[in-house]
Amino acid sequence: MKLNEYGQPVGDALPDWQPVEPPAALRIDGKFCCLERLDAQRHAESLYHAFQQNEDGRSWTYLPYGPFESLREYRDFLLGIEAKKDPYHFAVIDKVSGHAAGTVSLMRIDVTNGVIETGHLIYSPLMQRTAISTEVMSLLLEYVFITLGYRRLEWKCDALNAPSRAAAERFGFTFEGIFRQMLVTQGRNRDTAWYAILDYEYAKMRAGYAAWLASDNFDAAGRQKQKLAEFLQN
Repeated sequence: MKLNEYGQPVGDALPDWQPVEPPAALRIDGKFCCLERLDAQRHAESLYHAFQQNEDGRSWTYLPYGPFESLREYRDFLLGIEAKKDPYHFAVIDKVSGHAAGTVSLMRIDVTNGVIETGHLIYSPLMQRTAISTEVMSLLLEYVFITLGYRRLEWKCDALNAPSRAAAERFGFTFEGIFRQMLVTQGRNRDTAWYAILDYEYAKMRAGYAAWLASDNFDAAGRQKQKLAEFLQN
């Protein structure tokens, strides 16, 4: 424990810390997918049709918008968010098909303290249970911690959203607690579960993500041989 001159416990000194830059990437390339800065004209149609692959509207239950009844309605929604700098939205592009299959964003951007959140993760059936869904997080982690130099990446979701909470834990985020009655979403109360990865934690995870994404971890049908958790635990 560190004490100041008054004998009070204080946090570690950060003499070299400098504010970081906000996200500005137009494209982040991976092996299975790439993240492109969201553009309604380029991405709306393929995203809308990808989300139409869902059998019902359950993918939108915990979001403050959607489902969308028409391509026009969805395109109008994207036109309203595409130029925002916070949240900074990406379309997830499947490199095999060349089409957008989901979205993700970086948001609540605090450059002074080096804190940022990932949100608006909407994965269509075209990328669910595929290597793309994991590579998206690998690309974001690399961009946030290595390229931009942030200290903390947060993941927040409705505390009742079990799939999102399971995904956060699978990707290596640490559960930090529940913020009760934090939001009103679609006319309902939302208690929010908070998760985070810190920079020094990612330094230990980085090799695990790389090992999971390696070609020898996938069979001829593209199925993983070992789970991500097995690599992150090493």
